[in-house]
Amino acid sequence: MEPADPRYPAVARAKGCYESFYLKAGDAAARTALWLRYTVHKRPGAAPVGSLWVTLFDAEGPHAAKQSPPPEQLSPGAGAAWLRIGDATIGADGARGAVDGLAAWELRFEGGEAPFPYLPSGWMYRAPLPRTKALSLVPAVRVSGTVTVRGRTVTLDGWPGMVGHNWGAEHAERWIWLHGTAFEQQPEAWIDLVVGRVKVGGRTTPWVANGCLSLDGRRHRLGGLGRIRSTTIDELPERATFWLGGDDVALRGTVGAPPGDVVGWVYSDPDGAQHHTAHCAIADMTLRVARDGLPPLELTVAGGATYELGMRERDHGIVIQPFSDP
Repeated sequence: MEPADPRYPAVARAKGCYESFYLKAGDAAARTALWLRYTVHKRPGAAPVGSLWVTLFDAEGPHAAKQSPPPEQLSPGAGAAWLRIGDATIGADGARGAVDGLAAWELRFEGGEAPFPYLPSGWMYRAPLPRTKALSLVPAVRVSGTVTVRGRTVTLDGWPGMVGHNWGAEHAERWIWLHGTAFEQQPEAWIDLVVGRVKVGGRTTPWVANGCLSLDGRRHRLGGLGRIRSTTIDELPERATFWLGGDDVALRGTVGAPPGDVVGWVYSDPDGAQHHTAHCAIADMTLRVARDGLPPLELTVAGGATYELGMRERDHGIVIQPFSDP
């Protein structure tokens, strides 16, 4: 199966699943960013439902919209498209779609790097655990086009970004997603990192990180099961500090933004359980990188990083958008 192939069609009707194709692109200097999600939600015994999620971040705060058409409007894409929800598609060449009366977008992808699998071994994508699978389809890409959300229209002119794909039987108990690019010191460098805690046998594991730091065109794998003890996360809905190791590198980083720049969404598992998700695509990030045989390196970007926290708590102080899932 190819990295971009939708997984939901292979799920038995009696089982549940979720799946997401997502895009982030931003202009750090303007502190403006777009976050798009094309998702599938399937309850056990029910037909899968597709949803379109769009959030535009700018100086006025997040502008958000969502729509879930009837199940019959969901289908795997054809040709270059990976997924179709109504008239909206996302695929190798770009993304286009609309949320009736609230949002519309027409975007094309330019360039882009080869996929990066967060999980370090292929067998992990076939195994029952972890129950959440994810990969970075295009870890670094340029995005151009236009997007309108609730009357606010923005033109994207080669904005740096990424495209991702995840799926599974349930979300992690708690998770973090970090993405950074357009660093002041190395504009072509990028970091893409997922960190999760999962329930196994009624207990919640420590944080497990999996990701990549790309420097000077070389990818350094981050985290992994063998580095659990050296992975430390101090997280709140609007910021986090993290320490972790990788291949030939070690990181200490901070990421965050004012609470008013953070959007809140409800994510549902197939069994009906829910998480609240706090997400900011115009966050500030600082990375301090220790490298084998080389001087330490500091990477900074203001307004160009992504920070997402998925959590069970409800007293986090982030305003949740008035949309159900699906």
